[in-house]
Amino acid sequence: MERKRRMTNQIKNVCKHAATAALVLISLFAISGCQTTKTNTTAVSDKEKTVESSKLIEKTTIPTLFFHGYSGTENSFKGMLQRLEKNQKAVKELVLIVGADGQIQAEGDLSGKADNPMVQVLFEDNKNNEWNQAEWIKSCLLYLKENEGIDKVNIVGHSMGGVSALRYLGTYGQDTSLPQVQTFTAIGAPFNDFVDDSGQSLTEELAKGPAVVVSSRYQDYQQMIGNLPTTTRFFLIAGQLDEADLSDGTVPLNSALAVYALLKQHGNEVEEKIVKGENAAHSMLHENQEVDQLVSRFVWNE
Repeated sequence: MERKRRMTNQIKNVCKHAATAALVLISLFAISGCQTTKTNTTAVSDKEKTVESSKLIEKTTIPTLFFHGYSGTENSFKGMLQRLEKNQKAVKELVLIVGADGQIQAEGDLSGKADNPMVQVLFEDNKNNEWNQAEWIKSCLLYLKENEGIDKVNIVGHSMGGVSALRYLGTYGQDTSLPQVQTFTAIGAPFNDFVDDSGQSLTEELAKGPAVVVSSRYQDYQQMIGNLPTTTRFFLIAGQLDEADLSDGTVPLNSALAVYALLKQHGNEVEEKIVKGENAAHSMLHENQEVDQLVSRFVWNE
């Protein structure tokens, strides 16, 4: 009888251990299953993020040329180009130094990669007039065509760089042997010179163009507007120091936005933006990170 009792107890212990082992195995499988599910979820999430990023950043091989203003140097756009590259918006690949005779000295090469290549243009005679600068801009585009096989470009010009670039377009905009300008961004460019046109409201000027004081420069644009390709998209950025000063300290708002109505009436797509505050001073516009973002959005759709 005692032997039978011991055997019963042994059987109970075996069953107890078996049940415990089964519970341990079930727990391990459950934990393993949870970990697998979590890993898969993370993998899907990373994949979705990659797809989303690729949609936001659609870079191209079209080079963007940056033209400095009157008496500008390599430092004029240096900070902006560095910030755009640091933020992975674009890559500076080439510097074109233009002599007074229009000869080009190139530093670097275009890689052919879809990385939004940037080209910094420097005029050795950086105080020359807009007529000669327009010819030098033509030399730059011709160089890119003949040496890099480029047929499309974007242009960003600060101050006189924007003035000269628009004169280039008004002169050679219909020349199909040159690269076509896709986008044109002007930063604080005095399109109506430095005249005081405060007698006309900004709203009226945007609708009809300058009416009170019209400079000879603006009159030239009126005569040349027919040469501009209507496919070129324009973005006019102006600076305003404060509510009492309707200028960037150098260029009046009305002058920086003077060609808005002219371009619109010609059939071009045009945007305008007034950047305000102490960092909207004329020489600070290309150091202003808000301007960086505006340029990036307009030129590269970022």
